[in-house]
Amino acid sequence: MKKLLITLCLLANTGFALCVEPVQPYEPPTEAKLHYNQGVDLYKIGQYDRAMASFRQAINIDPNYIDAYYNLGSILEYLKQDEAALAVFKQIIVRKPDDYESVYKAANLSNKLGVPDKAKTYLSLIPPESAVYAKAQQLAGSLNTDMQTIKAEETKAAQADKSKIEQTNGMYNNIASPTGITTDTDGNLYVACFADNMIYKITPDGKRIVFIKDAKINGPIDMVSDASGNIYVSNYNNNNVVKITPTGAVSVLISNVNKPYGIHINGDLLFVSSQGANSVLRYKL
Repeated sequence: MKKLLITLCLLANTGFALCVEPVQPYEPPTEAKLHYNQGVDLYKIGQYDRAMASFRQAINIDPNYIDAYYNLGSILEYLKQDEAALAVFKQIIVRKPDDYESVYKAANLSNKLGVPDKAKTYLSLIPPESAVYAKAQQLAGSLNTDMQTIKAEETKAAQADKSKIEQTNGMYNNIASPTGITTDTDGNLYVACFADNMIYKITPDGKRIVFIKDAKINGPIDMVSDASGNIYVSNYNNNNVVKITPTGAVSVLISNVNKPYGIHINGDLLFVSSQGANSVLRYKL
């Protein structure tokens, strides 16, 4: 059975309507599909907040549910919550790099957010045979360039970055106040930035993106990842430890840790050094 995606279409007098287009067959878990279908139903009656909550529930059950991400991102985009929408489309791109509709949306949203260089980086990923290439070319035109020039410039920059990494034995430069680091099973590197309250993700080929920029991240010091892809962060300024799921959801795992610093995992045990209490906390995951 073909899945259906929401495409938000602006209409002259009626706001926006539900359009559908077929995508590759995919069968997520039944419970995830129930939340997804509920989200579509809520969307149809204009309950956008509840619809988004249902799509998030579907994603929590199946972190690779591309349709749910797409619908969630599309509603956020329609509601002009551009930064949140971009974060969602990034999650799609990580999981399905050839979803060029999502890549285009990420480019368009980056441009709206005033980051044209990032918009060009996304546009460079769209091949000429893609169905969205014509739209990408229009967006490139609004940036006073074209897709061919963007591709050439990004290729040249990538080669320069690769050369720099090779010459410095793999050093990544220009990261503000880096503190904790960790990796995942795909070879991605995550770097906590204390002053900027954010976490970078650096892919094996040297591409750097903002992985997390969330109000719950405040003074990140150390990080560690588990076998399931979750990342744990010692939040020095907030006196807590937060958990980041592979989908990018951030939640407080341990509260009231006095100046948490070092963090380590051994099996199902999480250890956190408390600099303010001269102690080490042990927590069962």
